[in-house]
This record gives sequence, C-alpha cells and structure tokens, in this order.
Amino acid sequence: MTNDLARIPVKTLVKQDKIKEMLTETLKGRATQFATSIINIVNNDRALQGVNQMSVIQSAMVAATLNLPIDKNLGYMWLVPYKGQAQAQIGYKGYIQLAQRTGQYKAMNTVVVHEGELISWNPLSEEVEFDPTKRTSDEVIGYVGYFRLVNGFEKTVYWTREQIDQHRQRFSKMSGKSEPSGVWKTDFDAMALKTVIRNMLSKWGPLSIDMQEALKHDEQEPTERLDIEADEEVASETTDSLIADFNKAQQEGAKDDDASADKESEEAQQGELL
Repeated sequence: MTNDLARIPVKTLVKQDKIKEMLTETLKGRATQFATSIINIVNNDRALQGVNQMSVIQSAMVAATLNLPIDKNLGYMWLVPYKGQAQAQIGYKGYIQLAQRTGQYKAMNTVVVHEGELISWNPLSEEVEFDPTKRTSDEVIGYVGYFRLVNGFEKTVYWTREQIDQHRQRFSKMSGKSEPSGVWKTDFDAMALKTVIRNMLSKWGPLSIDMQEALKHDEQEPTERLDIEADEEVASETTDSLIADFNKAQQEGAKDDDASADKESEEAQQGELL
C-alpha cells in the first residue's frame, strides 16, 4: 500500500479531496497557493521528484503549521530529500521569524565572521569584540549569534567553523560525514547560522509553542509511516481511498485517450473516403 501511494505524483496528490481538505483545514484561503508552491518546488528539484511524494506533502505541512514559506530561495525552510523521502529543514530566518512572533525579543542577529574580524572573545563573560572593517580575507572562521529580550536580558554566543562542522557531523544525520552534503554543501553558512541561532534560542530564549514545534520537527529523520491521520484505522482507509481515486482517475484518463484515438481514427478514415 505504501509503495502504491508513494508512486502518485505530488501534482496529483494535491488534487485529491482528502489532501485538499487537509490543506484547507490548516491554511484556509491560502491552501491553493500553498499547493501550487509544493508543485513548483518539486518540478524544479529533480532530487525531490525521486522521493516518496506523500512525504513531500507531509514535510510541507510542517511549514504550513508553522506558517513559514517553503520557497528555498527565501531561506525560511527547505524540503530536502533523504533516504527516499522528503524532510523539513528550518532555516535561520525561520527561527528568527518564530522568535519575533513571541513579542519577547527586542533585537536578534547572527553573522558570519571572516578572518581578521574577530578581535577578541571571552567564553566566560561572552564578550565579543567584532570589527567587520578589519577583514583580512574572505575565509570564514566562525559565527556569532545575539539576542536581547524586552526585559533587558542579553545573550551572545560564538562558534568557530570547526565547532559547527563537528556539531554537523554529530547531530545532522543527512548532512554527510567528513564532507558536507545536501543543503550543508550548497548553503553551509546559512545552515551554520541556523545551528547557532537554534542552539542559542533552545538553551537561553523563551520558547513559544510554535518554536517548540519547530525544534521538534526540524531535521527530524523521516519515518516510513505515511498515514495522513493519526488513527490507524482511519488512516488506512484514507490511504486506500487515495490509491483507489488515483487508479480510477488513471483508468478514466486511459478510456478518454482511447475514445479520442478512436474518434481521430474514424475522422481520418472519413477524410480518406472523401
């Protein structure tokens, strides 16, 4: 059953009534626009075209629930292929957006540090002396994160590039080992900034329900469970129904094609007689 569902193209899945109902329930009037975004992302990403298409829907729903755009060019969230399925990866802009919604952050930023820009860093007091005018090369040596709450509490963290890479290899299962892969290969700095701000917020910042959900689902390893609903009996019926609807549509499409071909053949024969 899973294999049958996995082979259905995402552009067909989003047209199924039960998928449309799920999108509408979460997104209301933005459901159609969001479905179009999913189709466009898959059409422009050959790797995503080869994964289980139902997992694309499920990963996109993480973004929908958090009200974050899934256009990878915006940097809020990516849909990333991993072991034959799609996985949701939240970008650093996504975490900043979620933090801003709490109304508890007065200022927040995270920046790339190049060689020569870091004057000093005290890990105990967390005092950073950073001067971007002192850059001596384009080599990246680290990343700084900072936030200040409306109540005055401040936090600054600094990670060297080596610390980021060690953290990536230890905790990000889909980022490759010694050599980065996936989003880490194409957007290392963006993912590094995300790591800094994610870690900083999770340890020191006030977390809203949305931010807790983001931390829970971010880079979560995909499972083989593709049920749309939690209840096993209902989910099984839903999946069976989707497959049945898809197969029916395929059969009806084949019949229409045959009828059209017969009509064209008949018209051609009549043309020859004339």
